[in-house]
Amino acid sequence: MDVNVAAAAACAIAGLGVGLTASIAFRWSEREQARGRYGGTNRNQGRTQGRTQGLGPAQEPPLPPGVDTVLSVLRSCAIVLGEADDVVKASSAAYAMGLVRGGAVAVDQLLALARSTRRDGEIRQLELELPRPGAARAAEPLAVSARVAPLGSRLVLVLVEDQTERRRVEAVRRDFVANVSHELKTPVGALSLLSEAVADAADDPEAVQRFAGRMQIEATRLASLVQEIIDLSRVQDDRLMVDPEPVAVDELIAEAIDRCRQQAAAKQILIAAGGIAGLYLHGNRGQLAAALGNLVENAVNYSPPRTRVAIATRRISSAAALGEADGELIEISVTDQGIGISEKDRERVFERFYRVDPARSRQTGGTGLGLSIVKHVAASHGGTVSVWSVEGQGSTFTLRLPAGQAPVDRPRAGASAESLSETTPQLAPEA
Repeated sequence: MDVNVAAAAACAIAGLGVGLTASIAFRWSEREQARGRYGGTNRNQGRTQGRTQGLGPAQEPPLPPGVDTVLSVLRSCAIVLGEADDVVKASSAAYAMGLVRGGAVAVDQLLALARSTRRDGEIRQLELELPRPGAARAAEPLAVSARVAPLGSRLVLVLVEDQTERRRVEAVRRDFVANVSHELKTPVGALSLLSEAVADAADDPEAVQRFAGRMQIEATRLASLVQEIIDLSRVQDDRLMVDPEPVAVDELIAEAIDRCRQQAAAKQILIAAGGIAGLYLHGNRGQLAAALGNLVENAVNYSPPRTRVAIATRRISSAAALGEADGELIEISVTDQGIGISEKDRERVFERFYRVDPARSRQTGGTGLGLSIVKHVAASHGGTVSVWSVEGQGSTFTLRLPAGQAPVDRPRAGASAESLSETTPQLAPEA
C-alpha cells in the first residue's frame, strides 16, 4: 500500500513539472514572437530614419505627392514640420545655416511662426537676423526672410531665404546714389553762384575774367566726375571681359604718363618707367588705360613738388602671387614719395568716394572714384590691385593682371624698357 502511494505521489510531481515546463515554454515563445515583430518594425524604422533627414522618433507622416521633388530644387532652405513640431523633412541648406539641429528647429521665432500657422492655417512671413554658424559673435549676422504656410492638413512648410547679399548690394546702391547726389551738387552749385557773380560784375572785366576762370575749373571738375561715374558703372559688375584684345603694356604706360605730364611738370615731379618691356595684357584697352592712368595721376597729385614717381613692370607666376594654378601675371607697380596712407585708411581707399585727405582732394579736383574704378577693372580682368604705404614716405599701388600674347601681325614693342625713356622724364640720380 505504501509503495502504491509513493508511486502516485511521484507521478503527480512529474506531471506538475511537465505542466510548468510547457507553460514557461509557451510564454517564452510568445515573448520571442512579439519581440521579433516589434524589433523588426523598429529596425525598419531606424533604416528609414537613416535615409530621411530630420525624421523624429514617430513614424514619418506621408508628404503630398511631388512635394519632395519640389523641395529638392528650391533655392530657399526648406523645412517640413509635423504635428508635434518634429522635422519631417529638411534640406541640406537648412542644416548648413543652423536652422535645424538634432532633428528639431533651432530658431524659436520660426517655431512660433509655424505653430501660429498650424493653428489658424494662415500664411505668414517674417524677416529676422540669425548668427552665422561657426562664426564669432562679432561677425555680421545673416539677414533672412522666412515664409511659413500649411502643407496639407497636418504639416507645415517653412521656407527661409538668405537676403544678406541682396541687402548689402542695396545698401551700397543707396550710398552710391547719395554720394553722387552730394558730389554733383557741389560743382553745380558753384557754377550757379559764379554765373550770378559774372552777371553782377558785367562792368568789371577783371572780375568777369576771374569768375570765368573759376567757372571753367568747376565745369572741368563736373565733367570729370560725370565721366568717372560712367566709367564706374561700366566696370562695377566685375564681369570677365567678353571680347578682349591684346594690349601693349608699354603703350598703356606711355599714355598714362602723357595724361599726367602737365601736372608733373608744374610740380617738377620726375616720372620714370622701367622693368620688362614688350609685355602684353588681354582685355579692354580703354578700361586698362583708365585704371593705370588713375594710379599715375593719384601718385602725381598726392606727391609734394620735386619728388619722383616710378612705374615698374615685371612678369611673375600666378602660383606664387595668388596661390592659384601656375600661370603668368603681369605686375605693374606705381610708386610715389607722397603723403602716404595710414593703416586704417588703407582698408578703405578702394571704396567709392572715399578720400584720405578731403582738403587735398578738393585742391586737386579729385572725385574719390579713381581707385574704385581701378579695383573693378582689375576684378573684371581676372586680376587684383593692392597697396603698400607708410605715412610720410609714400605709397606703392600694384596691379596684377593675367599675361596676354602679342598679336601675330604686330611686332613686339621693344627689347627693353629703354624705349620709354626717350619720351618720359627719368628719375634723377641719387646723391
